[in-house]
Amino acid sequence: MVMASIVAILSSALPVVAHEGGRHESYSAGEPGDPSKPSRTVEIEMSEMTYEPIRIEVKRGEQIRFVLRNVGIEDHEFLLATTKENLKHAEVMKKHPHMEHDEPNGVRVAPKKTAEILWKFTKTGTFEYSCLIPDHREYGMTGRVNVK
Repeated sequence: MVMASIVAILSSALPVVAHEGGRHESYSAGEPGDPSKPSRTVEIEMSEMTYEPIRIEVKRGEQIRFVLRNVGIEDHEFLLATTKENLKHAEVMKKHPHMEHDEPNGVRVAPKKTAEILWKFTKTGTFEYSCLIPDHREYGMTGRVNVK
């Protein structure tokens, strides 16, 4: 009985631990970029509650260096995935609002700070970048990447 309780407690903690460790076997929007390969730079400004630009067009196989500038007065995030994945992750963020991202496809940026993500888009489709800090996404803090 005690062992079953311990297993249940540890199992419920796994999604958060796996997230904080930043280990994924694959990513829906492609793969982490290779710094030794050429890339196109796309600058994105984050503020309350929007990104600029909110839509980006890329070609399949293209590598993008996202330069993320938080020009706002609050922390903001950039998490690149499918809408479905971001919505699922947003639910986890409601339970753990101060969760820090340590993943190649996501980062939290403090006010007046800048961060970078290097990403290679290996799959076609429409992907989303979004701020999953509670209420930010709901207030419209999302953008789209169309990969052709």
